[in-house]
Amino acid sequence: MKFIDHIKLSVQAGDGGMGCIAFLREKHRPKGGPCGGDGGHGGNVVFKVNEQLVTLQDISVKSVYKAENGAHGGGKNMHGKNGKDIIIQVPPGTLVREHKTQQILKDLISQSQTFIVAKGGNGGFGNARFKTNIQTAPKIANDGQKGEKNIIELELKVLADVGLVGLPNAGKSTFISRISNARPKIADYPFTTLVPNLGIIKYGDYKSFVMADIPGLLEGAAEGKGLGNQFLRHIERTKILVYMIEGISENILADFNTLSNELRQHNFDLLSRPCLILITKTDLLIKDSNPITQIHQDIPQINISSVSGDNLPNAIKKMAELINS
Repeated sequence: MKFIDHIKLSVQAGDGGMGCIAFLREKHRPKGGPCGGDGGHGGNVVFKVNEQLVTLQDISVKSVYKAENGAHGGGKNMHGKNGKDIIIQVPPGTLVREHKTQQILKDLISQSQTFIVAKGGNGGFGNARFKTNIQTAPKIANDGQKGEKNIIELELKVLADVGLVGLPNAGKSTFISRISNARPKIADYPFTTLVPNLGIIKYGDYKSFVMADIPGLLEGAAEGKGLGNQFLRHIERTKILVYMIEGISENILADFNTLSNELRQHNFDLLSRPCLILITKTDLLIKDSNPITQIHQDIPQINISSVSGDNLPNAIKKMAELINS
């Protein structure tokens, strides 16, 4: 499945059906009154959240979504059939934005949540609606209203409790594969991860949280280098952030500063969230070497090895504490 998190599409609701001009013509009532029925309402274009979806791929196969028009009214006061709505299934975390103004119309986050993005036109009135004591045989009816149409952007921001951030090859994918049900591609070279991965981490009695692993960030990611600005949107909803830094790095403080600077440039509010520093790949450190110093006095730090499993339970426990604090 291809991961697509931003698309543009055209939506058009159905037009209302025309009202009918008709008169009763029965055997004993050759000059019966008006009996033109109303037109049916046009169908709506509706977005609906489906938690089984994780990408906008299925929606991207079409560029135009159009609902059904309402049917025209008929004689004998027959109301035209309403047009069918078109339901577009979207994953949770989908942001609906008007393309021209960039105004956010709706943030769709909960299962089965719906949003009418384009409303169908009302059906026109038939001539029976216009009968009065003075005008007993009106020969007028309304056309149906046009359905709304617009150009819409959909932007997916994954929903997760924990966001993993790190430089390429920092060990994020190995870590999430060891502690969750996620099975990302893992290899010993940078940029193995090309799309966000979600994993469910279980802890305690029947408790769990969701973790998002985004592709490695480069310096300049917030400005688009390495598509970093696209990846960073997927940690905007997380409750806590986890910095993952290689213990074998030549300068772990510089790595941390690079990551925090990119977060600051992308969205300053990210720096105010609870966070944790994980020093990874400690199994590769030379025994009896100098201990790793504390990077930031206000941020808890844990040294881990996803290969040996060293301190992984402690890391899970600390993340759960930060989420629930």
